[in-house]
Amino acid sequence: MAKVWVDGKAYEMNSGQNLLHGCLSNGLDLPYFCWHPAMGSVGACRQCAIRQYKDETDTTGRLVMACMTPVAEGALISIKDEEASAFRASVIEGLMMSHPHDCPVCDEGGECHLQDMTVMTGHTYRRYSFQKRTWRNQNLGPLINHEMNRCIQCYRCVRYYHDYAGGNDLQAFGLRNNVFFGRHEDGTLESEFSGNLVEICPTGVFTDKTSRWHYTRKWDLTFAPSVCAHCGTGCNTSPAERYGSLRRIINRYNSEVNGYFLCDRGRFGYEFVNSPERIREPLLGGVPIPPEAALDSFAGFLSAGEAIGIGSPRASLEANFALRRLVGAEHFYSGMDDAEHRAMAAILEILRAGPARTPSVREIEHSDAALVLGEDLTNTAPRLALALRMTVRQAEFRIAEKLHIPPWLDNSVREAAQSVRSPLFIATPSATRLDDVAARTFHGAPDEIARLGYAVARALDPAAPDVPRLTEEMAFLAGFVAEALRTARQPVIIAGPSLRNEALVRAAAAVARALHAAGKPALLAFTAPEANSMGLAMMEPRPLGEAFSSGARTAIVLENDLYRRAPADDVDAFLGATRHVVALDYLTNPTTAKAELALPAGTFAESDGTFVSNEGRAQRFFQAMLPAGLVQESWRWLGSPVLKNLDDAVLALVEAMPQFAGIVDAAPPSTYRVANAKVARAPFRYSGRTAEHANVSVHEPPPPDDPDSALSFSMEGASVNPPPSLIPFFWAPGWNSHQQALNRFQEEVAGVLKGGVPGARLIEPSGLPQSAPETVPAPFAPRAGEWLLVPLYHIFGSDELSERSPAIASLAPQPYVALGVEDAAQLAVSAGQEVSVAGRRLPVKIMPELPRGVAGLPAGLAPGIPPLPAWSVIAP
Repeated sequence: MAKVWVDGKAYEMNSGQNLLHGCLSNGLDLPYFCWHPAMGSVGACRQCAIRQYKDETDTTGRLVMACMTPVAEGALISIKDEEASAFRASVIEGLMMSHPHDCPVCDEGGECHLQDMTVMTGHTYRRYSFQKRTWRNQNLGPLINHEMNRCIQCYRCVRYYHDYAGGNDLQAFGLRNNVFFGRHEDGTLESEFSGNLVEICPTGVFTDKTSRWHYTRKWDLTFAPSVCAHCGTGCNTSPAERYGSLRRIINRYNSEVNGYFLCDRGRFGYEFVNSPERIREPLLGGVPIPPEAALDSFAGFLSAGEAIGIGSPRASLEANFALRRLVGAEHFYSGMDDAEHRAMAAILEILRAGPARTPSVREIEHSDAALVLGEDLTNTAPRLALALRMTVRQAEFRIAEKLHIPPWLDNSVREAAQSVRSPLFIATPSATRLDDVAARTFHGAPDEIARLGYAVARALDPAAPDVPRLTEEMAFLAGFVAEALRTARQPVIIAGPSLRNEALVRAAAAVARALHAAGKPALLAFTAPEANSMGLAMMEPRPLGEAFSSGARTAIVLENDLYRRAPADDVDAFLGATRHVVALDYLTNPTTAKAELALPAGTFAESDGTFVSNEGRAQRFFQAMLPAGLVQESWRWLGSPVLKNLDDAVLALVEAMPQFAGIVDAAPPSTYRVANAKVARAPFRYSGRTAEHANVSVHEPPPPDDPDSALSFSMEGASVNPPPSLIPFFWAPGWNSHQQALNRFQEEVAGVLKGGVPGARLIEPSGLPQSAPETVPAPFAPRAGEWLLVPLYHIFGSDELSERSPAIASLAPQPYVALGVEDAAQLAVSAGQEVSVAGRRLPVKIMPELPRGVAGLPAGLAPGIPPLPAWSVIAP
């Protein structure tokens, strides 16, 4: 740290950063536009001008840009200097010359960084009276709205989209003194992370198009701290509600997980909460009944005896525990298909045994070599894919370090490195969106990918299992990968259960153990398919297949569509043989359609609970809105009347299952108070509560009580520095923009939130040996007349919940079967031609990289297809 004097007062600043970073970290108001803590400095906007002095005797000083000036011990600067203030005012006046000044109708109004900076610089009067520059806006697809006339040319959008997220279809197009930021033609933005433009853009150029259909000003929204429900990475979010409907999702900063960014599925996949297909009241035989009658019927089913419970990887820990407690541990079954169940059990065993620990997303970003086995991360764990784009940049930072270039000086770092990358190796059945930054790629069947992993382990450690019948090509690649991992400072191995291959998971662990034996401690990360896959695995349920043969008289299905987990014939037989079927869910699906009793469960936005991420981090999510109709949390339906509130559910879970003891620290209990007050869910400018209920009464009703959390359903309450796990939204005086106000909540900009990192890690290596022996698979052998069907994942469409959101559904591909060139020629079929596969007619999609004998089916997009991989005949 260095001592810097600002306007005569001393401040401690990070000596490895720039002065803008240091000023903002100390709570000083200094305007800026182009700088972003995740992307560094380029000095494009000239808005952060300050005066810097040589020493105490220097009375003149010089104007410098704070974002381009490094922190130095004893530096003397002034933000309030008259000339610096006038310079900043003139800059923003120039930027605003062609701005339409349409704040009252702009979607960004009230949370606009440009508004904040205009007020901060004192620019209040428009002197420019000539014709404005105008642009034609583009249609950028169903997620992002484009209003180019509001642009101030800060270059943040293209720097993020192209340089950080790796997208190529958004560019800056220049003509004389005009610069246009958009695509070469109208069309949907291709990047799976395009939604971050909404928060990256400091004006209203890029806004949330899904929110436009039910727009509400920020100050009239009710927020809550939450966790993304669409994969197992555990990204923190802030859902926002108004008039009983969910209006949007924004990023909630967590330094160890999602940082500043979300994927588009996490940001725009929320609309299923407002779906007309929601179950809003209990149904008995499809007929609505009162809650009391539903509970009486439920109790009658249970009294018949022989009841089993089927859990869910998308339901909270508390809901799964309430079901397990109700039916007994010996009658509690996994809601995952059996192959995924085995893979998740293996992952949990590996992470507990060690020696490698599972890293956070931030740690993956700082790794300098990576091996991905079997996972198409952009589609199965998108935030990890974005992290790997930072992993490959670590070589750039090492080169810059040798040249004494600070890492925040973005253009200089890139110029010095000349696109040198840290090694990334990807082994998958088909091509991925990360292949463009990979040093080597390998495409093979799941068993072949596992064999490659074991070969890498053998090349690192002669004590690792031998890989018989290894081809010369694979042996060379294994040696190349092993050498790159061995020479890295901090290598990371990433795998997961998406290919339903336990050997592949254990191969990743073998590589990590071999690195450890070679004196190179590695990180080992596994993906998790759904929001609570890891938490469900930690409950050690019985396999789903055993439930089908249990002979139970009553089956309780928790937030799960069994037709996505097992072959339709098996599910039909099970449900048909079970006398009473009770389903708790929030959307109608084939399972709820066959249930005798359907109970309306709350979504993540209407309930409270805990998810455990792929990292083993337990994180609490809280309801942003009161449930409509007779909806309530699944754990309330299952735990009534014993579990009266969330605290009861958490404590009962911890008492029964000590492995979850850490979840008590995931968030404060409902009794927690800040200055003797609850934490406000709504901004203090919240208005119109009387008008909301004017059709009922013109008198303002009291805000509803929340017995489950330390949050209030109103603007009344504490809003200054609550615990990180209870922060519903980011706001600070003068900083209405969500992402800019965040600076006030961090110990240091881009660092940890004041109060620590939200959540609690539950899994750390113990050093105990693994119970399962290492078994290297035999080489993959194509079968005559049959193909191995493997799942191919799509960020838009493969997820059960987001595919029920209209904007996401519009981007999902149609069902298809993917074939390699040789296999398509063998069948004499071409792209678009339909073939028969697994009882369905599907069009062919040619994927040249698919190995011979392997065909791909889109996961979640072809109803009726049994869980994959599976062998099947494909016929024209």
